[in-house]
Amino acid sequence: MDKKKSLFLERRSIRKYKPEKVKKEDLDAVLEAGIYAPSGENHQETISIVIRDPELIRKLSRINASYESNPDRDAFYGAPVLVLVMADSRVDTWVEDGSLVIGNMLNAAYAQGLGSCWIHWARQEMETPFGRELCKKWNIPEEYQGVGFCILGYSDERERPAPRRKPGRILYVD
Repeated sequence: MDKKKSLFLERRSIRKYKPEKVKKEDLDAVLEAGIYAPSGENHQETISIVIRDPELIRKLSRINASYESNPDRDAFYGAPVLVLVMADSRVDTWVEDGSLVIGNMLNAAYAQGLGSCWIHWARQEMETPFGRELCKKWNIPEEYQGVGFCILGYSDERERPAPRRKPGRILYVD
């Protein structure tokens, strides 16, 4: 199989991570892929906040899990790196722009030998008093909203095949 094609077909969301620290060059490659994501009218109004502090990750995980049916679970699956992607909500394409950043990072992580997974609820989480306090501490303008989290680390899962894809999802109009 073509190596470029296999990147997109073989990448999986990882939900179990080794505790080891992510190498700086691997992390930098993932973050660089994120900033090269396309954006509406080339606004480039996204911010990627890299969180490696285990205590802060635990606090954010508890808040994130509170939006789910099991508030006691680790919403970030033990990943040692959490990248919070935020975007300027004054830009019409802010959600799409932030989503493309995360998509690029997910694929770059796989190319670097890292596991990754998109975690939802960033918008809700950053609207909490704790989230707003963090944004203030990090000097992030109030107009910025959470788009999603990209968790990163070295996978502690067995490789698994892709789930079967639903048919009929491509339509050609000539």
